[in-house]
Amino acid sequence: MSVKVGDVMVRDVVTVTPDESVKNAVRLMNEKEIGCVVVVKNDEPVGILTERDVLRKVIIEGKNPDTTKVEEVMSTPIVTGTPTMTLEEAAKKLVLNRIKKLPIVERKKLVGIVTLFDIVRWHPVILSAIRKIVKSEELPPRIRRFLEEEM
Repeated sequence: MSVKVGDVMVRDVVTVTPDESVKNAVRLMNEKEIGCVVVVKNDEPVGILTERDVLRKVIIEGKNPDTTKVEEVMSTPIVTGTPTMTLEEAAKKLVLNRIKKLPIVERKKLVGIVTLFDIVRWHPVILSAIRKIVKSEELPPRIRRFLEEEM
């Protein structure tokens, strides 16, 4: 029996709405000690706001986090997976899209989130699949360093 994303994903996903201020979203991220929030509208994921988004699109650009709305700086379109995907499929989607977090949807509704690091920790067999991806794809240096350390 192969392990599916639904077996390892985090089900308690922290979300915000597109009209939320960046400051409130960051406050929530700090309270929950997480690196991102999924942006939802009518229970459907429409984007993701990461620490990197805040640094690059708010801080560096000198925007006011009190008045800047999440929808102005969130990453979109959102790349998603499904609970029935294999861990290898999810890892490939993460690596090839150069993302670290994969919101999981079922019937257009957010049901979880998984990261490459969750997958690697949960299922060491996935490392062989990641090795193939590392050999065949151009990766961001930070991800390449992490994967090389783990392998």
